[in-house]
Amino acid sequence: MNSTSLTGKKWIYREFNNDDIVFYKENFFLDEITSKLLSIRKIKKEDINLFLNPSIKESLPNPNILKDMNKATNHVVELIKKRKTFGIFGDYDVDGASSTALLGNYFKSIKHPFKIYIPDRKKEGYGPSKKSFDILIKEKVDLIFTVDCGTLSFEPIEYAKSKNVDVIVLDHHQSEINLPNAHSVINPNRLDDTSKLNYLCAAGVCFMFLVSINRKLREINWFKEKKIEEPDLIDFLDLVSLGTICDVVPLTGLNRAIVKQGLKVLKLKKNPGIKMLMNLCRIESKPTTYHLGYVLGPRINAGGRVGKCSHGANLLLETNASEIFKIASELEQFNNERKILEKELLNYALISAQDKVADPVIIIDGSNWHEGVIGIIASRIKDKYNKPTIIISKTGDIGKASARSIVGFDIGMNILSAVQEKILLKGGGHKMAGGFPIKMKNLSKFKDFLLKRMKKFNEKNT
Repeated sequence: MNSTSLTGKKWIYREFNNDDIVFYKENFFLDEITSKLLSIRKIKKEDINLFLNPSIKESLPNPNILKDMNKATNHVVELIKKRKTFGIFGDYDVDGASSTALLGNYFKSIKHPFKIYIPDRKKEGYGPSKKSFDILIKEKVDLIFTVDCGTLSFEPIEYAKSKNVDVIVLDHHQSEINLPNAHSVINPNRLDDTSKLNYLCAAGVCFMFLVSINRKLREINWFKEKKIEEPDLIDFLDLVSLGTICDVVPLTGLNRAIVKQGLKVLKLKKNPGIKMLMNLCRIESKPTTYHLGYVLGPRINAGGRVGKCSHGANLLLETNASEIFKIASELEQFNNERKILEKELLNYALISAQDKVADPVIIIDGSNWHEGVIGIIASRIKDKYNKPTIIISKTGDIGKASARSIVGFDIGMNILSAVQEKILLKGGGHKMAGGFPIKMKNLSKFKDFLLKRMKKFNEKNT
């Protein structure tokens, strides 16, 4: 049955099984709507209790099901025993900041030395570079973690290796068949990974890594020997849930348990930076996913969009009250600037989009548009027209693009395919979002490439 919404969109009602609904209502004492939703989602009857009441204990798999996890764990534990310094290279978005803080706060809790590096979005762009790795290497780090990035960082990782510094990648973005020459690449979206955890964000991958590290240190009695209290990893789930919600990954499987437990930790305000931000935002009620995604997340993200890119991670790592207040206040200011920039750019983009609404993929470009907000604009237009959307900021003959997609059309994989066909300079992402630089002379070729891919997608789903 179809009907039309007030905005002219067609509502398509999903099918459900009446026998399932009767079963759910009689055996789990659920209402009609909840029972229908469970049937539509095709939740197995034996999984209903875990779906409705997810728990970390019952949802958490053995971390070693992730490719390279055991290898990475053994190496890191040996370096912890030798007190070697770690470098953490993180992305500037919420997932990257949460992942950086997650590792950093764990290392702080076990009194292990580390340094962080967050690249400048405008000057350095996404992911590691030889220059950024060189900065960490000159600070005498013995191992570099890349979090929420690194899967396609072939040259920087090769450079680090030439300097006798190993790299461990903790990421979730789409990969190619070939992987960089890292010590380990822990990524549920690498093509040879069979963990079925490809729905995790980077913070989720980092959490799994810490579970493995913590377990190994416990097994060798490291905590007792060093007289260090073993960290309770549950206390870090506020950071993991923050990355999970803000990276808009599916709330299924382990992610459901992470967010449910993470909201409980968030309520306790154990992280000083989150506590300060919650107080500034006057979150006095029980925190929800709305607060994570629409109140805290945008502010943590604001530094990476229009201000100081390291502010998000530093807020979540800092313990000094005056410094926390300073960072949180500046993030609030950056977020207000972001709103103004977003409003102005959205008006321009919506006007440009009017001539492109018939296109299967909406591609809009403009000169010197602020790179920190084009991703948000792409998301807004994608939501309005329910079509994959790409916004490109042109500077000279080079454009920097941010893409957002719809369910079923894997934009990250399509970007990788365009890179392999030499249409794009580089790029990547995941199913719902991605980014890339492009020579503007190749824009028509890229449009044709995407339109062919989208045509196949539409034919398959008609």
